[in-house]
Amino acid sequence: MKEGKYTFVQGNIACAEGALYAGCSFFGGYPITPSTEIAEFMSEKLPLRGGKFIQMEDEIASIGSIIGAALSGAKSMTSTSGPGFSLMQELIGYACIAEVPCVIVNVMRGGPSTGLPTSPAQSDLLQAKWGTHGDHPTIALVPNSVEEMFTETVRAFNLAEYFRTPVIILGDEIIGHMREKFRLPEPGELEVIDRKLPDVDGLCRLPYRADGKHPACLPNFGASRFHVTGLNHDESGFPTMDPSIVQESNSRIIDKIYHQRELIDKVETKYCEDAEMLFLAVGSAARAAEEVVEEYRRKGIKAGLFRPVTLWPFPKKQFIPYAEKAKKIIVPEMNLGQLRTVVERFARSEKVIPVNLVNGEPLDPEFIMSTIEKCSK
Repeated sequence: MKEGKYTFVQGNIACAEGALYAGCSFFGGYPITPSTEIAEFMSEKLPLRGGKFIQMEDEIASIGSIIGAALSGAKSMTSTSGPGFSLMQELIGYACIAEVPCVIVNVMRGGPSTGLPTSPAQSDLLQAKWGTHGDHPTIALVPNSVEEMFTETVRAFNLAEYFRTPVIILGDEIIGHMREKFRLPEPGELEVIDRKLPDVDGLCRLPYRADGKHPACLPNFGASRFHVTGLNHDESGFPTMDPSIVQESNSRIIDKIYHQRELIDKVETKYCEDAEMLFLAVGSAARAAEEVVEEYRRKGIKAGLFRPVTLWPFPKKQFIPYAEKAKKIIVPEMNLGQLRTVVERFARSEKVIPVNLVNGEPLDPEFIMSTIEKCSK
């Protein structure tokens, strides 16, 4: 693909192009449907740019490799789908507590277990938030177009590098495999953030000392020597069981995310200001919901769409004012109610109408409207 030129491209390839645009220099992964095209593309293109690609023996090794690469200074990424994402959870927690920036792309498919390997689903929305144990920060982005597979991948790297934390991209099989017209931005057209490093080289004695609400400035292995552990640790990086330090450090890795929500939150709204029937959806489900909203508007029904592009942290500040005004809140999703459980935290449950599909078929506008009609009788 040439910068500034329009082309017809698959979502997974746009994701890989976004990683290269953001400066990704290491990819470690294991092929799994429906994300394999990302790894295939990176295996071809990354070495041509001086980067490193490695196919690991499984998904556990894959995320371990990108954590190691990130600690050495590389911008690193892996891609997977549901079963592989499940295997990665323990080391996602490790990256959270050790504050290691990396990007994990999960192109979702049907489940549980092997499920429907080649069919669409949104089965991992809650796993992205709660999959690993303990209290930990989560940033998860949900593209709904080929263009957003590119731009949100760039943004994922920016957020990972700034906040020193793993960032998850939740595509789904439809978005990953669909093709749309796309223009690759020119260099410099989109912001690309590089991690902030300590001012001194050599031995970094306090690599986890943070400046107020900002993340710690970890050095890179090779430029400095420091200790990394999955245990609770103090500012030096060495393990501690001091209750006050543990309390502070556990809170800090959460606070660095929630105290700077303005850098993370991103939503798209359509007709929400006067919406009496408010739709909340993400990914390919949001594309179907948008068609329903347009159809209802043509019929004189005040419908609107609230689409979180950043799903985690959930954009409650933006959502609640619309939810309070709406008479009904429709939640279409390709699972059995994962987003509905979140929406019901911020809106009365009798307002919420779930629209759920888990048969491996795309969620289409006709199904959404027929479900609403059934619930209204």
